[in-house]
Amino acid sequence: MLSMAVSQANADWNSFARANASQKWRKQSAAMGSALTEAIVEAAKVEPGMRALDIACGTGEPAISLAAALRDSGEVTAIDISPAPLKIAGERATQRGLTNIKFLEADAHSLPFADESFHRITSRLGVMFFAEQARAFREMWRVLKPGGTAILLAWGPFEQPYFQTTAGTVLRFLPGAEVPEAAKKAFVFGEAGVLAQILRSANFTRADERFVTLPFNWPGSPEEVWEYFQDVAVPFAPLFERIPAASRRQVDEAVLEEIGRYYDGKDTKLTATVNITVAVK
Repeated sequence: MLSMAVSQANADWNSFARANASQKWRKQSAAMGSALTEAIVEAAKVEPGMRALDIACGTGEPAISLAAALRDSGEVTAIDISPAPLKIAGERATQRGLTNIKFLEADAHSLPFADESFHRITSRLGVMFFAEQARAFREMWRVLKPGGTAILLAWGPFEQPYFQTTAGTVLRFLPGAEVPEAAKKAFVFGEAGVLAQILRSANFTRADERFVTLPFNWPGSPEEVWEYFQDVAVPFAPLFERIPAASRRQVDEAVLEEIGRYYDGKDTKLTATVNITVAVK
């Protein structure tokens, strides 16, 4: 669910280990991110005959859901800079019987497409990690058709349950510790106006931001949520490595207690606050 890197400068988010973790937790991760996928697909408003480009597609969403919505009446191209999640995405699309989607290894900073190729561009939890944001957004503008839209979903602030119960709890045990620099990038568009301003500077005529809080439910226990977070949130690894061995059990127990506040005995019902921005060419 969280394969977000689109630059070698941010390879931590796209490591081979992370791709393996995404495969391990495939069903749970898909369920957890389903509301985010639905939100971006709804905002995209794809219509028959449209061509859509999904950037930093990771293991396949929202590209697969867009292709399913279009079926034989349109097509989706999905790109990521890392081949490992693309392989998983291709397998998922094949299992769904989708023939109107293709996956390519490509960089958002230099899109291998002609001008005005797409009606829609989407990116779920990817745009925060562009190494050169202005350049990548100008590339999006270039390949969009006039009147086309880019629908971008980014994390809101760090202060929300998924991060506060996990990394936030660890921070409380480590006086003076901070969120690692690589991880801070996840929240760069968590302040209103920042993403919209960059998009307008990249020639988009309008960029409308909307912050929403969506279900982010894990179909399982707090123990699984904590293990999953450590597996996939690779940029937080330096923070976890600072935990003294003598304190590790205490920290784990504290994290599980915090996550447990959201556990109903079957599912861990977290929420995700995200920035959904629609930019018009």
